[in-house]
Amino acid sequence: SSHTHPLCSLFAKEKLPKMSEQQLDLYDRLINEPSNDWDIYYWATEAKPTPAVFENEVMAMLRDFAKNEKREQRLRQPDLEYLFEPPR
Repeated sequence: SSHTHPLCSLFAKEKLPKMSEQQLDLYDRLINEPSNDWDIYYWATEAKPTPAVFENEVMAMLRDFAKNEKREQRLRQPDLEYLFEPPR
């Protein structure tokens, strides 16, 4: 299979086991049809609009997942200045 973006790999690991046949089918099309894997990443992070043909429940799940990933990365990198503020 083609090289997939890390976001897709993380998403697959977490979500695929819980997907229905129909969702798996949509996911399969999503990761195999676009010529550029980065497109999926751009759509998921809403950097680019998702083409109508790929606008489905799996794409919506991927968008939610991308938002959570971003949020978790922010949480994993605490704001150091905030940590070292003197207690009031």
